[in-house]
Amino acid sequence: MTAVVELAGVSIVRGDARLLDNIDWSVDEADRWVVIGPNGAGKTTMLQILAAQMHPTTGVVGLLDEVLGAVDVFELRPRIGLTSAALADRLPRSERVADVVVSASYAVLGRWREEYDELDHQRAKELLTELGIGHLSDRTFGTLSEGERKRVQIARALMTDPELMLLDEPAAGLDLTGREHLVRSLSRIATAEGAPAMVLVTHHVEEIPPGFTHALLLKQGRIVSAGPITEALTAQTLSETFDIPLALDHIDGRYTARAL
Repeated sequence: MTAVVELAGVSIVRGDARLLDNIDWSVDEADRWVVIGPNGAGKTTMLQILAAQMHPTTGVVGLLDEVLGAVDVFELRPRIGLTSAALADRLPRSERVADVVVSASYAVLGRWREEYDELDHQRAKELLTELGIGHLSDRTFGTLSEGERKRVQIARALMTDPELMLLDEPAAGLDLTGREHLVRSLSRIATAEGAPAMVLVTHHVEEIPPGFTHALLLKQGRIVSAGPITEALTAQTLSETFDIPLALDHIDGRYTARAL
C-alpha cells in the first residue's frame, strides 16, 4: 500500500508545553483512522499538521509523497479535504449551500468572480444529494441546522476529490438524530470504492463510523495505542487514555463505552 501520511519523530513545542511528543505514525491510502483522546491530548494539533497548516518543531512530516517544509503548502492543501469548527466559522452565513460546496474548487470561502463549469456544479449537486441534503442547495448556509451544516462541510471537503480527508470532531454539538445521520453518511463514504484515506478526530467512541479500520489513542501528546481498530481500541487502552476504568462494547459495528 502507498502511505499518504508518514510522521517520524514529530514533536510540537510551544513554550514549556509539548503538544505532541515524538510521534511516529503512518497512514496508508486504504486506511480509515479514528484519533481518540481527552481534551489537551494533541488531537487537533495532529490534524493541523496533516492539513499542512502547522510545521513540526522537530521531526519529519511526509504528506502525499511530499515533505512538509520542502513543498509549497498552497499546492498541497487542495489535495486535502478538511472539516473543522474553525473552518465552519469562516464560511459566509449568507452564501448559498451549493456555492459553499462548489467554491472549494478554488479553495475560497465565499464566491467572488471565479467561474465554474457545469461539471463543477453537477459534482456539487451530486455530493449534496449523496449526503441527503440535495434539497437544501438553494438555502443559505446560515439558515441550516448544525447537523445540516456539518454535512455541507463534508460535501465541500469532498468537492476536489481529495487524496486525504480530515474530520475534526464532526459530530460535536449534534443531537442524537444529527449524530446518527452524520455517522451513517461517514460510514458510506469510508466504505465506498475509491474513497480517500480518512482521519477522524473525536472524544467519543460512539461517533466512530462503521468501516473505520484503525485507531490511534492520544494522551498528553503521546501515543497510547495505534493500529488496527480491534487491536488498538480496547477497554484497557481506552481506560489508560482517559484515566478512568471503562468498559467497551462493540455491537453491530458500533462502539459504546461506560465507566465501571
